[in-house]
Amino acid sequence: MLTEINFDGIIGPTHNYAGLSRGNIASASHAGDISQPRAAALQGIEKMRHNLALGLLQGFLVPLDRPDVAWLETLGTSLDGAEPHLRAQAWSASSMWAANAATVSPAPDSGDGKCHLTVANLVTMPHRSHEWQGTLAQLRIAFADPAFAVHGPIPAPFGDEGAANHMRLCRGHGAPGLEIFVYGVGGGRFPARQHLDASKAIARRHRLDPARTLFLRQSDVAIQGGAFHNDVVAVANEHVLFTHQSAFHDREAAHAEIRAAFPEVEIVEVPTAAVSLADAVKSYLFNAQLVSLPESGGMGLVLPTEAKETPAVWSWLETMVAGNGPIRQLFPVDVRQSMANGGGPACLRLRVVADPVSVDPRFLADEAKLDRVAAVVATHWPEAIAPGDLASAALVADVRKARAALLEALELTALL
Repeated sequence: MLTEINFDGIIGPTHNYAGLSRGNIASASHAGDISQPRAAALQGIEKMRHNLALGLLQGFLVPLDRPDVAWLETLGTSLDGAEPHLRAQAWSASSMWAANAATVSPAPDSGDGKCHLTVANLVTMPHRSHEWQGTLAQLRIAFADPAFAVHGPIPAPFGDEGAANHMRLCRGHGAPGLEIFVYGVGGGRFPARQHLDASKAIARRHRLDPARTLFLRQSDVAIQGGAFHNDVVAVANEHVLFTHQSAFHDREAAHAEIRAAFPEVEIVEVPTAAVSLADAVKSYLFNAQLVSLPESGGMGLVLPTEAKETPAVWSWLETMVAGNGPIRQLFPVDVRQSMANGGGPACLRLRVVADPVSVDPRFLADEAKLDRVAAVVATHWPEAIAPGDLASAALVADVRKARAALLEALELTALL
């Protein structure tokens, strides 16, 4: 039976605050801070446990091999010889944000009845541009079943940042849906990371029905305000679109297109007068997981604790859930280490609609497996990383040992 599975990125042992992501306000604000990789990974594991307790299916992706010495070699340098900004880019643990791993089209949407995944090229940001090879290797193992079609990246220069700029509306996860690709147009101080040509290429690869596919432009105001991906200002689940007023370039036209293509849609819009764009970005209100609750029914928002700590945001949310709308419950979770680097609960997960029996079970989570992961993290992940530590040969050895221990515990040593 087709159902939604959330695959969270396990936060890697090289998690650090180098401030590499231009346009990501949180990342820039914490550049140079001392990170806590162990605490970060344990926070992510607790989020997965929380979602399992809600009755949701949970999977994971493992950290990539970092620092990426092979990438530095293509630039004619090494860990010892690299300029500090290149060294930091080689150390990046940004693959933790699995929403940027791929774009996923479930089988009911595709012309060949397969679930299609296209790995994101992430070419806009140097520190992420060398993730796709390692991510693709995982996807090809996790989704090796004939029920899936796993594609390589869209070629440069057409930037693609994966599911963070993709939404799906449907009557139920296993029913045919409307796929919405959100792209940006450059020109401001912050780059637009998702190219229209990349989105259209993915739709063609995934054999989507043009009548059930939309391409909507993200608001320039949102991009320049720190919404570097659409999932910072909008998220969809089944028939509900939860969005900020400033999410789309032409709000009225975008809403009209969505309603014409999927008349059952229920748009829950947060007005700027109630929650400013700045508060939405700071709190990551929309970088929440909007989920269907299997036990209690209705929908809930798994959102960062920062949303509760932002008065305008929490006041609006409490009023919303007190009403008769589709979103009935709020579940704050602590992912502060990820948030400080610019990624909330939704950044950490990739949504895949599939029959769980078709997924390699090594990538599916249960409490016992998460116990094993947590034990490896508690034993091997560094407690802290300061900017100057990235030049440490001892730390390189430690993080490689840590990742190897995780892969061994998960029986995924083929990824070493």
